[in-house]
Amino acid sequence: MKPFRNLSLLPIALCLLLVTGLAQAPLVTAVDSIGLTVSDVDRSVEFFSKVLFFEKVSEVEVTGEAYEHLQGVFGLRMRVVRMRLGDEFIELTEYLAPRGRPIPADARSNDHSFQHIAIIIADMARAYQWLRKNKVEHASTGPQRLPDWNKNAGGIEAFYFKDPDGHALEILQFPEGKGDAKWQRLAKEDSNRLFLGIDHTAMVVSDTEASLKFYRDTLGMRLAGTSENYGSEQEHLNNVFGARLRITALRAASPHGGPGIEFLEYLAPRDGRPAPRDLKANDLQHWQTKLVTDDLASVAVRVREGKFDMISSGLVQLPEPVLGFKRSLLVRDPDAHAMQLIER
Repeated sequence: MKPFRNLSLLPIALCLLLVTGLAQAPLVTAVDSIGLTVSDVDRSVEFFSKVLFFEKVSEVEVTGEAYEHLQGVFGLRMRVVRMRLGDEFIELTEYLAPRGRPIPADARSNDHSFQHIAIIIADMARAYQWLRKNKVEHASTGPQRLPDWNKNAGGIEAFYFKDPDGHALEILQFPEGKGDAKWQRLAKEDSNRLFLGIDHTAMVVSDTEASLKFYRDTLGMRLAGTSENYGSEQEHLNNVFGARLRITALRAASPHGGPGIEFLEYLAPRDGRPAPRDLKANDLQHWQTKLVTDDLASVAVRVREGKFDMISSGLVQLPEPVLGFKRSLLVRDPDAHAMQLIER
C-alpha cells in the first residue's frame, strides 16, 4: 500500500491533526506531588507540620542501582517523606549519601533555577502573623495585594518566605471570583482552618514559548491562564526591583489533576542567571515535580524527539513500588527544572 502523497485526499480535520501534531493524546494525567531536596528531613518535617500544618503520610529509605540510574546520583541512599496538605502532596528527600550542595546565599527570585510552592490560606493577616510568630525568613518585604487594574491578578494577596534550607514558599489568598472555587468553599466550611492546600508550583523560565513546547506540546498539559504583572507590589513580592513578569498557568489534562505548574518569565530585569550546569538531584537547589502518566514509554520517545535533557540514564524499572510507582524517568525542561514522570 502506497503512502498518501496528497493531503487533499484526506479529510480536512485529519489533515489538521497530522500537520499540527494535535493527534497526540495528552501524556500527563496528573501532578502527583512537588519534591524538594532537604539537608535534614526530620527538621523539614517539623517545619512543614508545625508551621504549615502538613500531615506526614509515609517515610521510606531506598538505595541501590535502580535509584542511582533514576536520580543520576551514584552511591545514593535517600530518605523520602511524603506529606499532605488538603488534597495535595509534597515529598521531602534527604540524601544520606552523598551529601549535596546548599542553596547559594546569593540566589535571587529571577534566577532560572527559582521554584516555589504556592500554599493557599484563608486569611492573609492571620497567616502572616502566624509565620512571624514562628520566625520564618522573609523573601518578600511583606504581604502584597496586587492592584485592581490587573484584570487577571487584581485582589490576590501573596507573601514569599523560606523554609529552613532556603527553599522559596508562598502563601496566597484568592479573592472571590479568582482561583479555583474549591479554595473559597474550603475556607467557608471550616473557619478555623488557615492553611488549605497547594494551588501550584511556580518556576522561572527564560522563554515562555520554549517552555510551552515541553509542557503543552510534548507532555500534553493544558493552558489555564495568563497574566502580566508589574508595579511596586510585584517588585516587593518577588524582592526584584523593576520586576515585570509574564505569568502562564498550566494544568494536567485530568479535571482533578492536582496542583498546577506556573511559568514566571521576567520580561524585566532579564539578568536572571541560568541554573548551574552541574546541578545534581542531591543538591538542595534541586526540585522535582512528579507527573503521572499511563504511557511512560511514549514520554521517553517524545523527550528524545524533542531533544530535552534526561537526568535518568533511561526509563528505569524499580525493584519494588515503595515510592508509589513502578517505572520512572527524570527529565529537565528547557531551563533545567526537573520533572519526574511516573507510571504506577
